[in-house]
Amino acid sequence: MPAVREEGPFPPGDYPVVVVGSGPGGLQASYCLSRLGVEHAVLSQDDTPGGMFRLYPIFQRLLSWSKPDAPAEPGTRAFEWYDHNSLVADEREHQALVPAVMDRAFMVPSREEMERGLATFAARVPLDVRYGCRWEATRREDDGRLVLATSGGEYRCRAAVVAVGVTTPWRSPIPGIEQVPHYVDCRQPPEYRGRRVFVIGKRNSGFEIADGLLPWARQVILGSPRPVQTAVIAQATVRVRYLQPYEDHGLGGGTLALDLAVERIERLESGWRIVGNGTTWPGAIDLEVDDVIAATGFSTSLLDLEELGVRTVAQGRIPALTPFWESERGSGIYFAGNATQGAAGLRKHGVGASSAAVHGFRYNARVMARHLAETHLGIAPPRERVEPDRLAPYLLEELTTAPELWAQKSYLARAVYGEGESEIAPLAGFLDESGPDAVAVAVETNAAGDIYPAVYVRRDGKIAERLLPPHQLNDFRGPEYERELRAAL
Repeated sequence: MPAVREEGPFPPGDYPVVVVGSGPGGLQASYCLSRLGVEHAVLSQDDTPGGMFRLYPIFQRLLSWSKPDAPAEPGTRAFEWYDHNSLVADEREHQALVPAVMDRAFMVPSREEMERGLATFAARVPLDVRYGCRWEATRREDDGRLVLATSGGEYRCRAAVVAVGVTTPWRSPIPGIEQVPHYVDCRQPPEYRGRRVFVIGKRNSGFEIADGLLPWARQVILGSPRPVQTAVIAQATVRVRYLQPYEDHGLGGGTLALDLAVERIERLESGWRIVGNGTTWPGAIDLEVDDVIAATGFSTSLLDLEELGVRTVAQGRIPALTPFWESERGSGIYFAGNATQGAAGLRKHGVGASSAAVHGFRYNARVMARHLAETHLGIAPPRERVEPDRLAPYLLEELTTAPELWAQKSYLARAVYGEGESEIAPLAGFLDESGPDAVAVAVETNAAGDIYPAVYVRRDGKIAERLLPPHQLNDFRGPEYERELRAAL
């Protein structure tokens, strides 16, 4: 057994819950558990808070925006609509901390500003973390408790929240790719001056690289089998990075986005050779380039959790999760942060939740903490109550203004149960579980990018779905919507 370190908070021992990680997912989960009165330990192998934002993105600008001056007061729930990077809190003084440190040179914060905002949140709340304590192994004892072996000793708990992020570099199984530098090894943009660069991948990190190299590289070529889904991306916060290189592609400015399956990569004396076949435009493709960068994504470090029954999706990169972000119902192994994208939800029209980004998973943490407290610790936090005569206007107000529903379209819903108790809940869980008569409303998007309200009524164990029409200004509070909602109810 490793030597036990006694310094710092949370010495080894028994805790109801243990949270692993001090990035935005771990900090948000710890905050939410604390506000429910749940005793827990927070462990981190890092020396300071911030998680992945201590290092990434490598080009120093985030994809998601925050607007310091917005049509709402900073610190209010309404302001969360316009601030996609701060963690959320019940206290106004702990809200909107990222815009407060932005220099306003861009609408999206720098990596350093994001890190500073997270560190400010951890210091102000305050949130205790045992830093320099590395999670190394996990086992389950006969009584069902989990035991986390760490560099500082062993921690026993009824439930564990893994918030280590999706930060382990992952390469797709292409012959020769093992020689290719990964996104994390990308050099500074001026070092690509005048060079022809092939980027494997057309998702966040691929387009971030293309965007960063546009002023420097002679040509940037992005390649992956599937075409860019511009209709979906146009509705997402990542459009800042995606659409500028794609616009350059459409205007013939030097960037190319090729739909091809790469068969192999060969190292040449003075560069690289890419051999593959087109997908949407069939035909052999053979390219010689100066540099290749693997923007093939990341995976979650699960250590030995698969031996405890944790399954994976996305080619083994992400844990498969229940709607409440548990590895399987009753396992006590929960995830927070961007690993919560392992819970797909309904994915209507192929449009998924924003759980890979802070503005999505910060709300997941609230719901997860309540579910964990109720399910594993017997703590039943009070719910908001709605009077019956106020139900329709209340739901329409939520559909129009609730940041949770707009950040997590088709995933999080406002549910109201028979006695008037109300909460934010996963829509998939509401639809799957039998229970008392209830109604849930969610904001949804179809394949064409239209945004509209959806109403789900559960009566006598059966679900009735009703989609309300879109509104030009996304304001669903008018009398015509109230008539339709009352008819559905």
